[in-house]
Amino acid sequence: MFIQVMEGKVRDVEGLRAQMDRWLEELMPGASGYLGSTGGVTDSGDCIMIARFASEADARRNSDRPEQGAWWAETEACFDGPVRFHETTDVHVMRHGDPDSAGFVQVMEGHVTDREAARQIDEESDHMLAEGRPDLLEAITAYFDDGEYAELAYFSSEDAARRGESTEIPAEYADTIARWQATMQVERYLDLREPWLASAPA
Repeated sequence: MFIQVMEGKVRDVEGLRAQMDRWLEELMPGASGYLGSTGGVTDSGDCIMIARFASEADARRNSDRPEQGAWWAETEACFDGPVRFHETTDVHVMRHGDPDSAGFVQVMEGHVTDREAARQIDEESDHMLAEGRPDLLEAITAYFDDGEYAELAYFSSEDAARRGESTEIPAEYADTIARWQATMQVERYLDLREPWLASAPA
């Protein structure tokens, strides 16, 4: 999987949402290898959009399409200031439900202190979270070359996510959680209360 992440401050939320809807209707049919996308705007006007492709080559072909360039020229006007991009093939996916049914998505961003340790924790956490957090439908973690990461957590609802956060962690999982906190340093949270979710037709 290849992931592209786009972030910036938004000046026109309605215009941006309309542009995303137009992309899905007009441009998605010609985007080979497109798997899906997640995005939205926080209460403070921060936008994040994540596009998933089967391969980097598919994503490059999409970016090179003239209609994609024209669409982006219009979309960029919805932002207030520069737009930041990140991309990677170093991705971990943990799925326990249907992410397109999520009512709330939380994005965590920060730096990884030890990539190999993070890989091990990802593997250990799957069963733990499936058992302890039934509200968590999916988690996608994208690791970037500069040591940064972005993790998307898809929840059934914000209320369920907040209840899960306040639940006491079983003693047998305490070590894994402590190692995660030491390895995955969170520097920013983005709460998408009205997430924009899309997947390519099956």
